[in-house]
Amino acid sequence: METTPTLKPAKAEIVKQAKAYIEQLFAQQLPPQLVYHSFKHTNTVAKEAAALGEAAGLPPQDLEALILAAWFHDAGYIDRYDGHEYRSMELAEQWLQGKDYPAERIAVVKDIIRATHRDEPRKTELHKLMVDADMSNLGRDNCLADAELLRTEWEATQGRVFSNKEWAEYQLDFLLQHKFLSEAGKARYKDALKDNVKEQHKQLKKIEKKSKKQQEEAEGFAEGKRGVETMFRSTYSNHIQLSGMADQKANMMISLNAVLLSVIITYLGAKTSTLGPAFTKNPVLAVPMGLLVATSLGSVVTAILSAQPDVTSFKWLRRSPQIATNRRVNLLFFGNFTRLSLDHFQDGMHELMRNREMLYTNMVTDIYYLGEVLSRKYRLLRVSYTIFMVGLILTALAFGIVMLYKA
Repeated sequence: METTPTLKPAKAEIVKQAKAYIEQLFAQQLPPQLVYHSFKHTNTVAKEAAALGEAAGLPPQDLEALILAAWFHDAGYIDRYDGHEYRSMELAEQWLQGKDYPAERIAVVKDIIRATHRDEPRKTELHKLMVDADMSNLGRDNCLADAELLRTEWEATQGRVFSNKEWAEYQLDFLLQHKFLSEAGKARYKDALKDNVKEQHKQLKKIEKKSKKQQEEAEGFAEGKRGVETMFRSTYSNHIQLSGMADQKANMMISLNAVLLSVIITYLGAKTSTLGPAFTKNPVLAVPMGLLVATSLGSVVTAILSAQPDVTSFKWLRRSPQIATNRRVNLLFFGNFTRLSLDHFQDGMHELMRNREMLYTNMVTDIYYLGEVLSRKYRLLRVSYTIFMVGLILTALAFGIVMLYKA
């Protein structure tokens, strides 16, 4: 009776250490724009490599080399995008040498990683299994979702921008041309690959149908779209200007009242000043001076509250349905989206990019929250200016009454 080969405990330890090292390396040094080639992708490739290696009946030492190569195959992305495979080989060699891994086995691991470069030959079984594991997303249910992550990554890092139709056509061509190399890979992924080709066909037809409908309404829609975008641009610009004006006015009141309070406290507390003895000899001066201090204090406090950063947020439950369709959630504002995990934020943004109505809803929500913040700022500013104005009038009247009383 045949048994499936498994890693020996002593050998399995090096694989666990490699996983921990790559996880820490990616967390500290992987550029945040790499939303597809992340630790999640590497972890999946390592699992698929182990499954393919076991299905192919690899000896334990070859299975170990395959899994180690899978963990390190994208490590080079921390330094470069194009040609990262060769940097990955260097990083794997450095780390394995530090673990006193046999030199001949390090060479095997590097050779397997080399095969993941598009221009390198894939001759051995280990080469084919590694490449199949790396491209296993094409034979899984989440193929189309992963493709959107790759599209986003290319736009951010390579400047390669695709329309929805262009991307759907590119993906369909790629799926149709791809062939899994190993027998284990063909057996594991061929059915799902066919299903993904069919699904991509459907996606392309939907996009073409939608594009045709938009072309028929292009004239009227183009004008309407430009008008909507102009409205949003103008509204955002006005909100930013008003917010800047509010902060300037608040800073002016803070500076003025801070100086005024400093001068009053300094002169009243100094024994050598003229106001100090005069205040002691004439207690009735406490009324206007108290009014002036209260005025400055009330005005500066409300001005500070106005200038104080105010971040609107929301409570989100993990059991909530679609993020992007929640009218109270604004994915365009950091006060909202930082409450989400990266995966949920990416899912929501991808939905926004696919649905114009959802995008406009989020922009409207963003304007509403900006308006709430501005309303609070100007309300507090009005209170600050009113306190200052009324306080100065009352202080002047009080001083006048004191002068008449003394006369």
